Amino acid sequence: MEGTRRRSTTTTKPSRKFTDHDESSATTGPKASDALPLPLYITNALFFTVFFSVVYFLLTRWREKIRNSTPLHLVTLSDIVAIFAFVASFIYMLGFFGIDFVQSLILRPSPDVWAAEDEDEEDLLEEDARKVPCGQALDCTAPTQKLAVVSSPPLKPKVVDEIPFPTTLCEEDEEIINSVVAGKTPSYSLESKLGDCKRAAAIRREALQRITCKSLSGLPLEGFDYESILGQCCEMPVGYVQIPVGIAGPLLLDDKEYSVPMATTEGCLVASTNRGCKAIHLSGGATSVLLRDAMTRAPVVRFGTAKRAAQLKFYLEDPANFETVSTAFNKSSRFGRLQNIKCALAGKNLYMRFSCSTGDAMGMNMVSKGVQNVLDFLQNDFPDMDVLGISGNYCSDKKPSAVNWIEGRGKSVVCEAIIKGDVVRKVLKTNVGALVELNMLKNLTGSAMAGALGGFNAQASNIVSAIYIATGQDPAQNVESSHCITMMEPLNGGEDLHVSVTMPSIEVGTVGGGTQLASQSACLNLLGVKGASKETPGANARLLASIVAGSVLAAELSLMSAISAGHLVSSHMKFNRSKKDVSKVSS
Repeated sequence: MEGTRRRSTTTTKPSRKFTDHDESSATTGPKASDALPLPLYITNALFFTVFFSVVYFLLTRWREKIRNSTPLHLVTLSDIVAIFAFVASFIYMLGFFGIDFVQSLILRPSPDVWAAEDEDEEDLLEEDARKVPCGQALDCTAPTQKLAVVSSPPLKPKVVDEIPFPTTLCEEDEEIINSVVAGKTPSYSLESKLGDCKRAAAIRREALQRITCKSLSGLPLEGFDYESILGQCCEMPVGYVQIPVGIAGPLLLDDKEYSVPMATTEGCLVASTNRGCKAIHLSGGATSVLLRDAMTRAPVVRFGTAKRAAQLKFYLEDPANFETVSTAFNKSSRFGRLQNIKCALAGKNLYMRFSCSTGDAMGMNMVSKGVQNVLDFLQNDFPDMDVLGISGNYCSDKKPSAVNWIEGRGKSVVCEAIIKGDVVRKVLKTNVGALVELNMLKNLTGSAMAGALGGFNAQASNIVSAIYIATGQDPAQNVESSHCITMMEPLNGGEDLHVSVTMPSIEVGTVGGGTQLASQSACLNLLGVKGASKETPGANARLLASIVAGSVLAAELSLMSAISAGHLVSSHMKFNRSKKDVSKVSS
């Protein structure tokens, strides 16, 4: 296997080319495992046993000499044999682990190391090996010049993506790229091997282009801090996607003005939200109320009988036991504090929905650690409890669910405003009666006819997604965060309009995850909620949730007015159909 793997290596160095006859001895040399003519596992077990035995013997002997005041340099025959065995076994283990392994901890790997992987990694690659290595069967050699697409009007040939491979690659990078393309170096290991995240992304990107014969020229590489995402935001990066950020507002909410950043590629969305903000501002602003603040996690456990599962349910829901359980839950975080536990039984399976405060973090990891503490604690009194999963979907995360719509998850917010009749007519270009009727038939009756779950609104998810992407939230949590019911009622004899949005599960945070990236952090700073609140833990995250609800209120007001006035299609045709071919616009 060793000879076969090395024969497949392609490189420009003539010193690395060997024949089959002398390859094994010239490249690998004698191994530590060749010390004894025994199977490798027996040899390893023998030397490991000898090593630890003589270490124990020598330490015991030296302790006795120290106690008896005997000079340490006075040795007996058994001491000499033990020292000799210690040196021999140590040399074997050093050879077994390999000098290259030791050097890799101190020095940066040389180019030759890339072509010679250790046996453990070789076994891993064998499982994912292909008969023809990636890209090897493709004629994707780097051209000296950019390929020109030839087109003739009569034939109309297909346009092939250009692959502008870099022409200034250093010899070391070229060897690494070839190793990745040939399947010898895992793409995921580039950051740890190189110690340079940007260089790793560039090499991975070039290898991907050669393997797929597809160009990534439109995907930016420069201008991004790849160190900031290592181990927390994204694995195996090859660039980043550009999404424009627009500003809606000012949104007058709770007597304060906010310029709301929205990352979106949907035309008219920011403009429509901005019009809603204007209508709210001219009418005196909106007010918000935070009803609940609790992130949830619901593990699923199983018992031998339903009766035994019910015993745990009664134990957790007994107020007398709450303090004991909360003590176990709270010990892993300064901010995570258990609020309540709601249990549901399905046969002999028990679902336990833990709710806790999480400060300014969104809190999924925080609540998960607390739940694990409780599960470990419960094993003492319920040793027959079989933990099937830390999440049993009764939470419920990133899925539409009635439990989130009814019980709430994250921040539960209500936001309302009274829009003056003149503003409805002059700014929103409609009237109060038409808005109220449309809201009843569309957002309430229409959604009910569709069997909607938490979708009693016009476009809450549009706003939630745009703000989430701009501020570094988890976009997938838009599913439950967009649960919203929009209400509209006439006031003052039908002259003015009362409008409100109720959103029971807005899941946001101002610390952790993508919030610490430079662009997203700047958007949070624009709203005045960057990082953790120094005065009141959790205040920044709660304010961000209120801003999300206020922005949804503005967008609902504007979109419903456009539909009521019949302006929706005409506005999209005017502002959302670009005639410019953006693919030809240079960066």
